[in-house]
Order: sequence, then structure tokens, then C-alpha cells
Amino acid sequence: MAEVTAGRPTQAHRRARSRNALLEAAARGLSRHGYANLALERVAAEAGYTRGALYHQFAGKEELALAVVRWVGETWTAEVGDQADAEPDPVEALLLMARGHAVYCRRDVAGVIRVLGVEFAGRDHPVGRAVAEVVDGLTADVARRVTAGRRTGALAPGPPPHDTALAFLGALEGLVSQLAGRAPYDVELAERAVRGVLGLPVGTGGPPREDLRQA
Repeated sequence: MAEVTAGRPTQAHRRARSRNALLEAAARGLSRHGYANLALERVAAEAGYTRGALYHQFAGKEELALAVVRWVGETWTAEVGDQADAEPDPVEALLLMARGHAVYCRRDVAGVIRVLGVEFAGRDHPVGRAVAEVVDGLTADVARRVTAGRRTGALAPGPPPHDTALAFLGALEGLVSQLAGRAPYDVELAERAVRGVLGLPVGTGGPPREDLRQA
């Protein structure tokens, strides 16, 4: 049996492949149009599947959007968060996060959290709660590193760590939303912006790191 099926995708593999394609197409749609204007037929067509195939994977728009929020969180963690977590120095970890986020935002799926956060602000909705959970977790991570950096003296005292974390993320997200895809200056300016928030010297900067020039 192994010889017969060798090289042929299994049903589980095909299902995973179609699910990933649908999530990526839905992430693009949510980034461009938001939740209210997301058309499931368009999502399925862009992914290369029928609407029936989409409903075989997801019960409806809400379940799909919740899955997209989780998927974006997972991809961001794999491409950005894990690199920051591997850096023991809290200040360098914050700068890695800023540079890595700028690279991540070159992708056309990166606006999901920002767009949904605005759309569901002040509303009690499962999608809004899922987005808030992602943002709250990221804010806590930044605040923890700010606290650690101040404890070692690498960062000067300043506003409360939570407020500094909100300013860090606000400056970073606002910048990359305007400069997304404008490599390599998106990376350089992202670092400059968060250095300002953290009270770090902002130099003229050299050429962006080679590993961050490509998405």
C-alpha cells in the first residue's frame, strides 16, 4: 500500500493544503475589505476552490475569520516572534521585533489584525475578542521587555511599561501601514520609530541587514 500511495498526497494533506489556501485568501480579503465586506464566494474563488469546499472547512464567515486571526498569529510568531524570543537581550529583542514586523507587513495578509481591530472596536463580538487577545498578548510581551531593559539600565526610566508598549506598537503599526512593501526603508524607519519611543539613540543607520531585505 505504501508503494501505491508513495508520492501521492493523502486526504489529510489535501485538506490541509486547501485549508491553508482558503485562510490565506481570506486573510487577503479581510486586510483589503474588512469583515463586513468579506465575500465568501470571492475567497473561495481566489483560493481556487468552490464555495462548497469552503463550507466543508468552515461553518461560515465568523468561523473563517476566527481561524484567520489564529493563522495570522501563528505565522507572525513563526516569522517574527520566535526570533525575538530567541534573543536574550530585551532591547535587541524589541528591535528585532520591529524589523521583523516591517518585513512581515510586506505581505498582503498582514493587515488583518489592524483592520479587524478598528472594525470591531467597542463591539462585543467573537472576532473582536480574538483580535483583542492577540493584541493584549503582544502588548504584554513588549511591556515585559521594556521592564527588563529598564531593570538592567539599557533603557532609561519613562512612562509605565504598558503605556510604553502601546506607544511602541502604535508607532510601529502606523509606520508599516504607510510604508508596507517599500523595502528596504520600511525596516530602517521601523527601527528608528521604536528607538524614539524607547528613548534610544537614533543614528543615521547603515544599509539594512541583508537578511531583512527580502520578504
